[in-house]
Amino acid sequence: MFGLAMALLLGACATTSQPGGSLYRQFGENEGLTALVDDLLARFADDPRIAPKFANTNIPRFRRLFVEHLCKVLDGPCTYTGDDMREVHTGLDISEAQFNAVVEHLIDAMQARGIPRTAQNRLIARLAPMRKDIIYR
Repeated sequence: MFGLAMALLLGACATTSQPGGSLYRQFGENEGLTALVDDLLARFADDPRIAPKFANTNIPRFRRLFVEHLCKVLDGPCTYTGDDMREVHTGLDISEAQFNAVVEHLIDAMQARGIPRTAQNRLIARLAPMRKDIIYR
C-alpha cells in the first residue's frame, strides 16, 4: 500500500483541466496551498532523512515555487516559473528512502489539513509521473 502511494507521489506537471478548478478549491486555493507547503517545510526541517537535502536551498524561493507548482498541478490560476523536475533534482542524489519520507509527509500534511481523501488521491496521481525525474539524479 505504501509502495503504491509512494509510486504515485511526486509526478509530472501534466494536468487535466477541470471546469472551475474544483480540485484547486478543495485544497483551499492559494491560501490552503501555502499552508500545506508551510506544514510540509516544517516536517522536512524536523526529519533527519530529508533536512540535509535543503541545507543549501533558498527556502523562501523554494516555498514560492512549490506553491506555484502545486497550484498548476491542481488546475489553479497559476504559472509555474521554476525549472522542470529533472533539472531541479539533478545532483541531489535523492534516495528511495528520502523520496518515501517526502511522500509520507505529504500524505500526513494533507490529512492534517482535512483535505478530502479523493482530492489527495487525485493530487498524488498527478504527481506520480515525476518520481522518475527525482530519484537518484
